[in-house]
Amino acid sequence: VQLQASGGGLVQAGGSLRLSCAASGILVSISNMGWYRQVPGNQRELVAALAIDGSTIYGDSVKGRFTISRDNPKNSVNLQMNNLRPDDTAIYYCNYAAPDSGNYWGQGTQVTVSS
Repeated sequence: VQLQASGGGLVQAGGSLRLSCAASGILVSISNMGWYRQVPGNQRELVAALAIDGSTIYGDSVKGRFTISRDNPKNSVNLQMNNLRPDDTAIYYCNYAAPDSGNYWGQGTQVTVSS
């Protein structure tokens, strides 16, 4: 399993970014996928999760601003981030929750939001 995250960058507060996670070795259409983020010195936290049945979970701080979705033809999972705030600054990681063998992680992509 390989997860390749892209789309991070520098954006001003109030702006938008779209992260993409291209997967190989799995089919995202039948996988539990998610995005997490981590600030150095802090624990990694859930941003958004997308289950096989299409149900979603969002971290409290991103509800109403972020949207997770699948792109089945591209075998990828996207995170649309709107109305970004400086406290969204972090390294964002794509996650695949395998049913029997634990979690797989992408390499991370840096998101920096300036005030």
